[in-house]
Amino acid sequence: MAPLYQGLTQPDWESRIAFFRESHNPCQLCPRRCGADRGNAKPGICQAAQKVKIASFSLHFGEEPPISGYQGSGTIFFSGCTLKCCFCQNFPISQFFNGEYYDICQLVDIMLHLQKKGAQNINLVSPTPYLYHFVEALYAASKRGLNIPIVYNTSGYERIDIIQYLKDLVDIYMPDFKYYDNKIALQFSGVKNYVENARDSISEMFSQVGKLVLDSEGRGTRGLLIRHLILPGQVQDSKDVLKTIAEDGLNDSYLSLMSQYFPAYQAADTVINQRITAEEYREVKQYALELGFAKGWFQDV
Repeated sequence: MAPLYQGLTQPDWESRIAFFRESHNPCQLCPRRCGADRGNAKPGICQAAQKVKIASFSLHFGEEPPISGYQGSGTIFFSGCTLKCCFCQNFPISQFFNGEYYDICQLVDIMLHLQKKGAQNINLVSPTPYLYHFVEALYAASKRGLNIPIVYNTSGYERIDIIQYLKDLVDIYMPDFKYYDNKIALQFSGVKNYVENARDSISEMFSQVGKLVLDSEGRGTRGLLIRHLILPGQVQDSKDVLKTIAEDGLNDSYLSLMSQYFPAYQAADTVINQRITAEEYREVKQYALELGFAKGWFQDV
């Protein structure tokens, strides 16, 4: 199955590039719509300015099996984040903004380099602040022979109209659905409007790519994979997240129900200052099964 972006016409590319250029400065790319003057090196909350900043890029084998496969996922960790999660496990990248600056031509070279090394996809981790850079780079890379799927690896905190403009650019969406209650989202991630934006954008992602499709070797080629990380003491919110996904008709999608939480970054000073218990995980897992989530991965404690 050919990547979706290979079917775009020249006018398609031109319209997408123009849209993301306009949305990039003043910045309107995420639901914060902060209006950062990135062209004059005045970043917003995510810290992204004019150039793309990347913490690392490599073949990554720690994603879900259809994403990493046996060749590895060509993962690009972008610096900065639109959320301010007090428990972020990648906080040196997301919150401390560690990384190096690259121009668009160098981003093209990175994607082609990862493909040459055998990556089965290009996996964009927290790419939202850099969508203008990415679309420009994808266009150039596709003309130079890039022909592997694009994975959009996101917190779920997205604008639905931004996701709409990613149609036929992204093959696999891999969003988190972190919270059901916006009060909890504000407490732990610093945003008041997480839930409605995650719910709408994930539904749009599914409308674009459908259920996750695997090839004969079990590698993902297209579709939606939803992740949910269970937080300690938040079993009811996790169950409500799963119920919401099911109510939206997505319980036949692949679900990754994660138990890997640990109190990183600033979490030691909060009520989520310990790991989840085996009992908490079993309760959420059992509820997922009752709702019909039969495809995906569990991480039993």
